[in-house]
Amino acid sequence: MDNQHIENKVKRWLESVVIRYNFCPFAKKPFKQNKIRFITSKATAAEILVDDLIDELLLLSQVDIEEIETSIVIAPEIFSDFDEYNQFGAVLDQLISSLKLQGIIQIATFHPDYQFADLSPDDVRNYTNRSPYPLFHLIREDSVEKARAVYADIEDIPTKNMDKLEQMGLEKIRNEIKKL
Repeated sequence: MDNQHIENKVKRWLESVVIRYNFCPFAKKPFKQNKIRFITSKATAAEILVDDLIDELLLLSQVDIEEIETSIVIAPEIFSDFDEYNQFGAVLDQLISSLKLQGIIQIATFHPDYQFADLSPDDVRNYTNRSPYPLFHLIREDSVEKARAVYADIEDIPTKNMDKLEQMGLEKIRNEIKKL
């Protein structure tokens, strides 16, 4: 698959699942304004993915927020195993620290087999963080702070999303993902 096909699938997921069901109430505006940068990494090894993430973190930290508000790094060639992907989280923390980006950028993680530690693999609530491919959402802390000003209950979003998914049911969300 080429990069455009992969990025289009992630965009469809973002629009038809994340935005449609309001899982992230502050995703719609930058999506509609084309301020989300989508990058497909061709990394097949963690070291190469680290280089791609460093490049994107540095770019995002330097570019004007009016040009790019957030970035999504898609990694379709690596981390098909969720446990390996999840363990990579420690590397992400080290990257943010070594680049001195704490308080500037945070990274949210999404994976096709995402599973919260206290949930079974087939629990519908895992779909709050399931995506078509392993991906890393690089989020400016400034954007999070702006969202806090607009959405007073920002900390409740994950719980509300899980409740919404339980109401939707596993079959419905799986069908939404299959349409992509």
